[in-house]
Amino acid sequence: MTKLKVAVIGAGSIAKYRHLPEYKANPQTEIVAICDINEARAKEMAAHYEIKHVFTDYKELLKEDLDIVSVCLPNYLHAPVSIAASEAGCHVLVEKPMATSSEEAEAMIAAAKQAGKLLMVGHNQRFVPSHQKAKELLASGELGKVHTFRTAFGHGGPEGWSADGKDSWFFRKEEAFIGAMGDLGVHKADLIRHILGEEVVEVGAMVEQTAKENSDVDDNAICILKTESGIIGTLTASWSYKGQEDNSTIIYAEKGSIRLEDDPEYSVIINYLDGTKDKQALGKIQTNEDGGQNNSGVIDHFVTSILNGTEPLITGEEGKKSLEVILGALKSSESKQIIRLR
Repeated sequence: MTKLKVAVIGAGSIAKYRHLPEYKANPQTEIVAICDINEARAKEMAAHYEIKHVFTDYKELLKEDLDIVSVCLPNYLHAPVSIAASEAGCHVLVEKPMATSSEEAEAMIAAAKQAGKLLMVGHNQRFVPSHQKAKELLASGELGKVHTFRTAFGHGGPEGWSADGKDSWFFRKEEAFIGAMGDLGVHKADLIRHILGEEVVEVGAMVEQTAKENSDVDDNAICILKTESGIIGTLTASWSYKGQEDNSTIIYAEKGSIRLEDDPEYSVIINYLDGTKDKQALGKIQTNEDGGQNNSGVIDHFVTSILNGTEPLITGEEGKKSLEVILGALKSSESKQIIRLR
């Protein structure tokens, strides 16, 4: 069987710990090219993964014979590079947040459709077993109507993860566009939409920059979300959680509650009204603390979608809806108003 030819654009931490090892582990793909403006970094990854072609200009890379391009770049480059890759006839997997505006996201979606290729956004939290279990449980109606939720993603900041440490693009507004809300908040906006099976229609938020020096993007945000059926809940994103990450989601429903990634041993804990508990250890969530070494499921799903000719779980349209939640949060914080999304 001919393997799908893959190129990864960007050789920083997300490529190093997620995209490159997962493509390497997939028997149906071959990484044939890598690109980074930091040539030494690109060459280091090329040597480690036995990649033949190294580029410092993504436009030159896109002249190669490719099937898949992973876009692992600073946020402001997601749209232009993804569009160029689609126009070059490639299926595109782009990191989150997919773009810096709704208009950019629309252009990305249009470019992929025009090319007849897939566009997927790397929202890996949808593939976490505990999150899949929660979606299944709520869809079954076993816990009845959902009343409220709280979801959070907080850690000490990207300086411990990014290849450039404290000098990372994550802290520069012209490259990142948005801070903790784009890095972490968009994950949870996407997750809560997915688990509840509903769109967020209103958002109110306080988005602040209080914890990081030499940064001009947000590092703490607390949002109130309202879904189309009237479920309200909170979303927190923070780069100021010292010592231990928080990646938990708790859903409170008519007949009990579900605690996800809130216990070190049990990734799902269901508390029923009669006082009984169902504890399930479904495997660890992928976090920055573990170096991203466990398979996220993102690349395998994308490859399978391409081979089967089916839409991926997180299409461009899905990515855009999650992006619009955090764009709404920014607008709410600036205007001191509740923002209506749809």
